[in-house]
Amino acid sequence: MFEVPEDRKYQESHEYATTDGDTATVGITDFAQDELGDVVFVELPEVGDEIARDEEFGVIESIKAVSDLYSPVSGTVTAVNDELFDQPELVNESPYGDGWMLEVEVTDESEFDDLLSAEEYRAQTE
Repeated sequence: MFEVPEDRKYQESHEYATTDGDTATVGITDFAQDELGDVVFVELPEVGDEIARDEEFGVIESIKAVSDLYSPVSGTVTAVNDELFDQPELVNESPYGDGWMLEVEVTDESEFDDLLSAEEYRAQTE
């Protein structure tokens, strides 16, 4: 069984967002990192870039595949997890902790309402 924290919202494409006021932290789920296998490279936007919900914001590469990353929210990137450039395996080791990818200043908090709850996401991945 994969870890699916209750304090986040999820996309069908296996990205998550957790919010603290106006800022969302974005990454990929435990299920996604397991499906990918050993992550060897992550390409992320730069601080200040605008990203839009459901649009590609980066690329993740593993020994098995290269996959696009899709944003669960719209807004301005306020932080990027630079540690992933030197240690992409953090995505495998701690997708909800040290393996986070972006922090985004959210422009429309109502977008969270359209994302999957932990229960809905769990049902999708079983």
